[in-house]
Amino acid sequence: METTDWPVLAAIPFAVFLGMEVFAWAAPQYIMHSWGWGWHHSHHEEREGWFEKNDLYAVAFAAFAISLFVVASYGYLIVGAVATGITLYGAFHFIVHDGLVHQRGPFRHIPHKGLRQTLGAGTSAAPDGQGQGRGGSFGFR
Repeated sequence: METTDWPVLAAIPFAVFLGMEVFAWAAPQYIMHSWGWGWHHSHHEEREGWFEKNDLYAVAFAAFAISLFVVASYGYLIVGAVATGITLYGAFHFIVHDGLVHQRGPFRHIPHKGLRQTLGAGTSAAPDGQGQGRGGSFGFR
């Protein structure tokens, strides 16, 4: 089986999606709560309006995935499969973390029990206002 066969190209986004959880664990700990605190601190404060400065991370990560799709358009199918995995994880993160946990966007009336409570358990282990450089519960943040 070659790397451009459909089973391989279908498995790559799945593997990348799972690998993104490692990135989601490491990014808050080693980027957002250290040298990236300038953007991330807004995630620990009361938000005014639809956006917060922390959303610039989503823009940067989306720009990276888009650049991979551009490379893939030149015939690099594996790069496109990687970009697909990153994009799917980004959508999942937006729906679950920003939507259900933080009730942003169209997810304002989710009950505080059941699924939302379970999903928010990791986030609530690191309380809002947690300072720069402090550890805590990381992962699907």
